[in-house]
Amino acid sequence: MINKLMELTRLDGISGDEQVVRQAILKDIRNEALDYQTDSIGNLIVNAKTTGEYNFRVMLSAHMDEVGFMINGITDDGKLKFASVGGIDPRILIGQQLRVGTKKIPGVIGYKPIHLQDKAERESVVRLKNLYIDVGAKDREQAGSLAALGDSIAFASEPVMFGKTRLKAKALDDRVGCVILLELLKQVWPFEMVACFTVQEEVGLRGARVAANRIQPDIAVVLEGTTCADVPGVKEHEFSTILGKGPAISFADRTSIGDRKLIDHLVKTAQDEGISYQWKQTVSGGNDAGKIQTSVKGVRVISISAPCRYIHSPVSCLDTEDVENMLKLVRAALIKLPHLLRGRNEG
Repeated sequence: MINKLMELTRLDGISGDEQVVRQAILKDIRNEALDYQTDSIGNLIVNAKTTGEYNFRVMLSAHMDEVGFMINGITDDGKLKFASVGGIDPRILIGQQLRVGTKKIPGVIGYKPIHLQDKAERESVVRLKNLYIDVGAKDREQAGSLAALGDSIAFASEPVMFGKTRLKAKALDDRVGCVILLELLKQVWPFEMVACFTVQEEVGLRGARVAANRIQPDIAVVLEGTTCADVPGVKEHEFSTILGKGPAISFADRTSIGDRKLIDHLVKTAQDEGISYQWKQTVSGGNDAGKIQTSVKGVRVISISAPCRYIHSPVSCLDTEDVENMLKLVRAALIKLPHLLRGRNEG
């Protein structure tokens, strides 16, 4: 599974430009002989194999897109101006290597040399509009032959294992959720399960809204990569999550509130099965659950996430044991789900 995760992080899938990631996932889906469809916005919707023993529908959601950039200007001297796609801290960008456009042109983010900056510039946070991308072009015409306005730009970052169980890579948010979905689709389930590899999560949870309105699930489980800030200079109550302590269960964030009975079910499953887990300690951020919860007539949702340090950067880091435990917990909780729902009114 970790090798597959590394493979998926090598692919570029900026929000609105996820087709390469979708095609890679489709290869696995076809190998499992599963029914699937791609909707008009680009979501990949896959029906898991089922015995049909129980009459309820579960939606699993993980997004294919990642944060990145888009070209919005070319200067006379051949530099590219750009806008961010998704939330990215400008302070990490100077000197970052990139892959630009469909041709994957190498590029690097540049800024005025420090010896030419005045005191105010040196002491302030760099603004995105003052950065540029150098693709080695001598003028506007040459740059325009390499890339065009509207082209997507991704971080150029190879996955690397370090320490005993740590993985550094771009796009762990949310290729980690995608790889867990692929593992869950290898099983036959006693209820209807629909796995959604969604698009445009990083720019407003757009794909999830479309998918949920189509599927109309009874329950939704969102699989994510989430913030981990267990680093020097951060107070313990601000850590959000801790690397290596297990997958994180969210009780709420800025877009959704988890269903309390589903949360209790996850916690009891983890305790019964001896699976490590933790709480996401900060009520911040948001994910596909926000749009799924308010779709159609309303859906009971829950989010479970792999902690990722330095999220939304080219060097996000996770603990592979958290990923393994995330899969174990979600799988076990889903297997036991009929016992939770038996005899309950699903309306």
